[in-house]
Amino acid sequence: MSFRLAGCRPAVVNAVALVLALSTGAVLAQNTKAPAAAASAAKPAPAASAPAAAVPTAAPHDGNGMVATKPGDATAGQGKAAACGACHGMDGNSTDAQYPKLAGQHEMYIAHQLHNFKDGERQNAIMLGMATPLSDQDMRDIGAYFASKQPLPGVADQALVERGQQLYRQGDPQRGIPACMACHAIDGRGNPGAMYPQLTSQHAQYIEAKLKDFHDGVVWGHEAHAQIMPTIAKNLDPQDIAALASYIEGLHVADHSATAKSP
Repeated sequence: MSFRLAGCRPAVVNAVALVLALSTGAVLAQNTKAPAAAASAAKPAPAASAPAAAVPTAAPHDGNGMVATKPGDATAGQGKAAACGACHGMDGNSTDAQYPKLAGQHEMYIAHQLHNFKDGERQNAIMLGMATPLSDQDMRDIGAYFASKQPLPGVADQALVERGQQLYRQGDPQRGIPACMACHAIDGRGNPGAMYPQLTSQHAQYIEAKLKDFHDGVVWGHEAHAQIMPTIAKNLDPQDIAALASYIEGLHVADHSATAKSP
């Protein structure tokens, strides 16, 4: 007996064809991936980037353009201030009224002005020569030394006191003149935090000369703070300046320690 397989042959052929097609597709896929993998392997890896060169940083500065320093040392400043005594007095009380008293002046205000002289922001040939060799720390030490001293009281011209006191304490709002005491305090001791200088007992001759400079547009620096006095002083007339200068020289703070010791 024999069986005919003719009915099964097409199915077998189709199955074989399907297997061959799948095998061929797999081979082609392998061949397609292989070059890509080879190309990836052949591609050189990027070189490791060299470490960035260190960028030098400037020394930190405070808000006044000075290199950040430690607080001034009055003891060290005494020796550094020796040359200052020729004009300003060894204790900061100058005897020549063209030179300002430095006794009791705020440390940072003195240091900032020395820095201005050194940088040419404030023009004075003598002070340029004195300030040029000083470091910012020297300036603070000198400032600390003079800040530790007591200014000797001056005397105001009684004929000018009334007008001077009015301008100092009240200003003249209609003329754009604010009260001086708003920044410099009622007793002239100033405001060290805001860099407003002490005026107490300062020579009237020196104050008058500086107010005239400010009136004429002289500016001590480029920061906004330096624009305050020229803006105010331009509204002062010569009589105002003379009265203010005299009144300021007569300002002084009572020595409470001496009062306490007296019987």
